Amino acid sequence: MTRRKTISYEPYWTPSETAPTSSRCVGTNDTRHSIELARAAEQAGAHGLLTVTPYYNKPPQEGLLRHFTAIADSTDLPVMLYDIPGRSGVPINTETIVRLAEHPRIVANKDAKGDLGRASWAIARSGLAWYSGDDMLNLPLLSVGACGFVSVVGHVVTPELRAMLEAHLTGDVQKATEIHQKLLPVFTGMFRTQGVITTKAALALQGRPAGPLRLPMVELTPEETAQLKIDLAAGGVQL
Repeated sequence: MTRRKTISYEPYWTPSETAPTSSRCVGTNDTRHSIELARAAEQAGAHGLLTVTPYYNKPPQEGLLRHFTAIADSTDLPVMLYDIPGRSGVPINTETIVRLAEHPRIVANKDAKGDLGRASWAIARSGLAWYSGDDMLNLPLLSVGACGFVSVVGHVVTPELRAMLEAHLTGDVQKATEIHQKLLPVFTGMFRTQGVITTKAALALQGRPAGPLRLPMVELTPEETAQLKIDLAAGGVQL
């Protein structure tokens, strides 16, 4: 069987950037195939690699250590880990993150673990650039040392997220909190079902069609679309 070399695009922002950096999502649950994708991404001109925890086969921590290390060794690109145990079935434990941070090309982590305590310890001990991968926790993660977001809702509220980040960085906690609270309906609405589904629907509602979905993703029902409109409008999104 021939494996497809489909490489995903992930835009993300840091405080000093005015444009997104191109990162390619290359992680799979097969280390050899992940390396093939990493090298293909490098040849295609990617600036970095987003490498998700192997899903379904639930490797032990030593397996995760070797997996991410092998990918980082395979190219000259910087690597962002993607810790999302709710979908992969296994977390990257703090001790493993600390060990991975010793690799010169493993420079960041996308945190979708939903655990501020573990995040606090991992940020303090690893020194990695820490990005929120859970939009509802964007501001809480900033408060414990994160530096930015890899965001779903950023497709529709980019200026607001940037303003919240800048307010936090300049010490304006009240303004950052106000923006966070204003966006709560958006955070909720965009995750009433799967994020790709709602993102494409939201962009279409704004007159920016993002193309069709691929199975097993399916379109929103009329009722779900109506609820998404309500949620987005409540968060100040222009439709």
